[in-house]
Amino acid sequence: MQPRYSATGLFIALEGGEGSGKSTQARLLERWLSDQGFTVLVTREPGGTPVGIALRGLLLDGSAGELSPRTEALVYAADRAEHVEAVIDPALAAGHVVVTDRYVDSTLAYQGAGRALDLTDLEWISRFATAGLRPHLTVVLDIDPADGLARAGVPDRIESEPLEFHQRVREHFLQLAKTEPERYVVVSATDSPDAVHSAIRAAVEPLLAQVRGPS
Repeated sequence: MQPRYSATGLFIALEGGEGSGKSTQARLLERWLSDQGFTVLVTREPGGTPVGIALRGLLLDGSAGELSPRTEALVYAADRAEHVEAVIDPALAAGHVVVTDRYVDSTLAYQGAGRALDLTDLEWISRFATAGLRPHLTVVLDIDPADGLARAGVPDRIESEPLEFHQRVREHFLQLAKTEPERYVVVSATDSPDAVHSAIRAAVEPLLAQVRGPS
């Protein structure tokens, strides 16, 4: 399946480890883009749809007990398939800016590097779930996992994994960014929220012409 990019809207993914400030930066980005007249949809994975909310509880609160790594990966893929079809694709088709808190790279980092599942299998599952949809830009908010986990508060099922797990996740995010530097920007999440926002704005601004249309 060939990768596809929206020709009408702008798709931005925020990625990073626990406590990296993705939710804060999504809100700041939404406010900045809205002030410029763009219609912005901020969403998240898992949980960006009614189906996703149910799956988020299964994945994160631990009430169903332990999940095997393959089960976990497939549940994330199911959430993502519904998210793309019901939320992301329609918004992009309408010419909106979509900002998602996590996307495919989280599966590659958490279930691939973290759980040691085969990356080729995960890439295929992810392409199938998304019908090949890729973000125009992925922002990796980089933070030392020990610092990020200290910020995160009461840990959920994923946050409760050992530090070594989260270190592997961080390393894989950075590796992904190095592989395709034209589609990624890495921003230090240890800077102030305003400084992080400024760095994200600088990366996003050159892409806005495609949703502004011809002048």
